[in-house]
Amino acid sequence: MKHLKIIDYALTSLFRRKYKSLAIITAFTVVVTALASILLFSRSLQIEAASLLDSAPDLIVQRTVGGRHDLIPLDYAEKIKKIPGIGAVNERYWGYYYDPLTEGNYTVLGVDGAGSTLQMLEGRMPAGSEECSIGAGVAEIKKTGVGGELILVDSSNTGVLYEVVGVFRAESSLLTNDLILLANDVVIDFFGYPPGMATDVAVQVYNKNELQTAAAKVKRLLPDSRPITKTEIVRTYEMVFNWRSGMIMTVFSAAVIAFCILAWDKATGISADEKQEIGILKAIGWDTSEVLALKFWEGLIIALTSFLLGTIGGFLHIFIFDAFLLAPVIKGWSVVFPDFHLTPHLDPYVVFTLAFLTITPYVAS
Repeated sequence: MKHLKIIDYALTSLFRRKYKSLAIITAFTVVVTALASILLFSRSLQIEAASLLDSAPDLIVQRTVGGRHDLIPLDYAEKIKKIPGIGAVNERYWGYYYDPLTEGNYTVLGVDGAGSTLQMLEGRMPAGSEECSIGAGVAEIKKTGVGGELILVDSSNTGVLYEVVGVFRAESSLLTNDLILLANDVVIDFFGYPPGMATDVAVQVYNKNELQTAAAKVKRLLPDSRPITKTEIVRTYEMVFNWRSGMIMTVFSAAVIAFCILAWDKATGISADEKQEIGILKAIGWDTSEVLALKFWEGLIIALTSFLLGTIGGFLHIFIFDAFLLAPVIKGWSVVFPDFHLTPHLDPYVVFTLAFLTITPYVAS
């Protein structure tokens, strides 16, 4: 009951100094928003990468010519199948397509009609030579959907009309947002690939602990090949996501420094009015522990209010407004369209970390 009365008095005291309290809450909220944005953005990218990993092949085998990726002969797949410990081996046909009308870069991928890890929103996978399935980002930027049409220009500079038979999604929008699915034969004709050649080969390895060993066997058998393990794929995505992590750390450091200055000012800057208030409270019978409890509750109220507002602000910034402040720092000049939207995630670990970095030092000060 005593603490309830102290909390009530703390609220009254903060309201009496409403302009100062509002200034502190505003500054504190900005700091929390910056920290929340960085933590939520980093965590969301990690989740996107993990989602991509789930559907990645154990091993991808590419052929290199002059140190660059080149088409791989189909007989390479037959040779790889004979290696002990190797499971399914599938040739893949894919490539990149630039649409000058929308200034969008799309990934065109061939499918053979087998089961796919992609989950359909509506419709189905393409089966005929004039059918395609597209990602939600492609559907949005091309203003089309199931039953609509999609026009692409092939390698011979001829416009090809496809019927959209499906719009799909996966757990990661980054995986499917810019994807166009066509039948394998259609992809070969679209890009003008020569007969007997594929883009790369996806390999299943029975023992997941032997990926490096399997990759070494493929390299010895096919010296001009470049085996890429799932671990290396994850490392590549981490590098892509964090290639400007130094800039984010700069923002993070600035936010921490600003917060430390704020906490230090709170701990050392007692105004004359506050000194007078403490003197009056001591004169009417408040002991030191009750005055300290009052200051504790005042700090906790400000910290919790700022924490909630800052967390909400960071969530809105990242997931509703597409991280418009952080995205230019991460993407730099090399922006690939169509844009993808991060899947909203509010990880309890992120919330706990944010609370520990903000509430604890402020209240302790």
